[in-house]
Amino acid sequence: MSHALKQVFNKDKTFRPKRKFEPGTQRFELHKKAQASLNAGLDLKVAVQLPPGEEQNDWVAVHVVDFFNRINLIYGTISDYCTEQSCPVMSGGPKYEYRWQDEHKYRKPTALSAPQYMNLLMDWIEVQINNEDIFPTNVGTPFPKNFLPVVKKILSRLFRVFVHVYIHHFDRITQMGSEAHVNTCYKHFYYFVKEFNLIDTKELEPLVSVWAALGY
Repeated sequence: MSHALKQVFNKDKTFRPKRKFEPGTQRFELHKKAQASLNAGLDLKVAVQLPPGEEQNDWVAVHVVDFFNRINLIYGTISDYCTEQSCPVMSGGPKYEYRWQDEHKYRKPTALSAPQYMNLLMDWIEVQINNEDIFPTNVGTPFPKNFLPVVKKILSRLFRVFVHVYIHHFDRITQMGSEAHVNTCYKHFYYFVKEFNLIDTKELEPLVSVWAALGY
């Protein structure tokens, strides 16, 4: 991580408090295993693969929380520049607009500014990953039948943060010298969702040109 990026990240601009894994739990051990693979410079395509003997849902749960934390951090670095005035629509360029829908206030897809959308998104994800009925933390507690559908929804919505950041705020990321970190995070995310088929290919279309530019 570059010095400039460390300076920015050390300001604790994370959008939300980090969700952490309890030491001594199976999830914590899996988290450490995943981090060790990344820190060892392992090929990201290999790093995302399910380790032998591990349960896929556990591996997916660990990564969903990790991606939530990382993408929170990335958005936090540019959030001062993502305002009602600069980004009145949550979009990824002129072709893609993302509308918010939930089970409470916004029952129909609703056009919102990017900062409004991000706030609702991070609140919603936080509720999901802290819900023991969806993301059980105790070893032996089975995952619910709706676990993967919820995960797919979380990841497809987190992908939209990448879309918005790359298309509307990448100049700021570049100014901070943090593009290598963001690119690595995106590649890690992309390989993971492809490995476990967690995002529809059509959803990934807005960043096809970015992926090509990264040489993949």
